[in-house]
Amino acid sequence: MPSDQTRSVRTTWLYTLGSIVFFVGFFCALSALLLLETYLIGEDPVLIAAIAVQAVCAVTAIRFCWFLRVGRGGGLPHPGWTIALVVPAGAAWVIGLFAVPISPATGAPLWIAVCLIACVMPQRWRWPMIIAGALALVGHLFVAASIAGVSVGSSVLPGWSSWAVIAALLPFMLLSGLWWWEIVVELDRHRRMAGDLAVAQERLRFASDLHDIQGHHLQVISLKAELAERLLARDPEAARANIHEVQVIAREALEETRALVAGYRQVTLDDELENAREVLTASGAQCRLRTDDLPADAATRAALASIVREATTNILRHSSAKNVDIVLAHGESGWTLSVTNDGVHPTDAATPGSGLAGLRERLSPVGGTLGCDVSDTRFTLRAAVPSAAPVTTLSGANT
Repeated sequence: MPSDQTRSVRTTWLYTLGSIVFFVGFFCALSALLLLETYLIGEDPVLIAAIAVQAVCAVTAIRFCWFLRVGRGGGLPHPGWTIALVVPAGAAWVIGLFAVPISPATGAPLWIAVCLIACVMPQRWRWPMIIAGALALVGHLFVAASIAGVSVGSSVLPGWSSWAVIAALLPFMLLSGLWWWEIVVELDRHRRMAGDLAVAQERLRFASDLHDIQGHHLQVISLKAELAERLLARDPEAARANIHEVQVIAREALEETRALVAGYRQVTLDDELENAREVLTASGAQCRLRTDDLPADAATRAALASIVREATTNILRHSSAKNVDIVLAHGESGWTLSVTNDGVHPTDAATPGSGLAGLRERLSPVGGTLGCDVSDTRFTLRAAVPSAAPVTTLSGANT
């Protein structure tokens, strides 16, 4: 299941791609309508050819938008795609030179192609390409007017100023959208680096603690064993005493190592609750977390933390929950933890599995009980632990 960050990056790209495709498609459709309007006035068959070629250009331009995921300056895709984008656009530009009346929309495919290619080109080529494309778009009108032997102002239909504004905004829209996409990618890269750094720091911390424990004990064991070896022939009793000390030190080292590993693996109840909310939210569910108090007893906290962790794992693996409620309440009889989700089919939820038996075993040392309720499509896992110690309030936990 994708993480929250991965889902956000993917969603951002889909939003960016959708915006670019919509803008390009809208501009292509507007240009086609302008050409159609021009044809209805002059009924020049050249405009029909221009509309047909422009339809091909629109398809290739929209497909080319997928390659913009590399970001600005990411480089051109396979040459075949670039050729398929440029050649029909150039053909539309040339055909439009012989259309009567003159329509600026015949230069739109080449303008779109230039803007899309400029986005993936290095920065030193980007704006020169866009300027050259703009000159080609404007120059198309003057060349066509020169061929027709008329002036640009008298041959171009009125009302195309809106089209010109959208054409002018096209490169800025593409570059700003890709700029935003690059920011998201960069933030995701830094997030991954921060996560890797945190893991590396934790490993160093654990290695340092382990070295402090084992290094000291192993050095003492080595010295005691060497001393016992020297005393074995001269003073067996002293040697035996040193060997016994080696055994005691080794046992202490083993106990301290186990305690270190246990502390390293232990996850607190408040962390588990927050982790559950984050993970379930990342999976697409709406998770509501409500807590009153946290038990001060370490064993009770550990048992409830394991329930939260296991319940979250089961929801992610075996359900398609859209809503999850996690409630930790404290009453006169003790603490009650309930995890409710709406993504389990009643026939499946009603069949008890081995997971519930394992959770009951974890609650057994603290005198807790475990039960589940099924109604319609809602499944509730409920754990109850009697009071064994005072409580401490989790500040800011209610959400």
